[in-house]
Amino acid sequence: MPSSRAPRPAPPDAPEKAVIVAACEAFIGDVLKPRFLPQIRPTQWNYVIDIRGEWAAGRYRFMQRYKSGMEHNRGDEFDAPFARIDRMGPDRFDIYWMRHTGKWWRLHVGVTLAEALRILETDGVLYPV
Repeated sequence: MPSSRAPRPAPPDAPEKAVIVAACEAFIGDVLKPRFLPQIRPTQWNYVIDIRGEWAAGRYRFMQRYKSGMEHNRGDEFDAPFARIDRMGPDRFDIYWMRHTGKWWRLHVGVTLAEALRILETDGVLYPV
């Protein structure tokens, strides 16, 4: 029976990983935050306080950081990923979207890092909520 699991990303060497992380962090600071979080707007519910990223196991996840404004857990914070890029080989990435079901869904395969960041900037499905 074939597996529905995505292939495991190939680990980059330290210099390549540093380039990927730096490009993604610059993208967050220069594109995502100004566009999707120009200011923090506290509410009585959960509200976004940051957009950040994290490298783990050959993947870079883009996440929104939420803070709770609800009475029973006011001030609690949590992360909600909305997109990720998996490094599949030298300058080759697959792009995934986090569905409302909590499952990752692969949308693009084998793009360069520059293409991946352009797709994240222009494809509305991959925008933070």
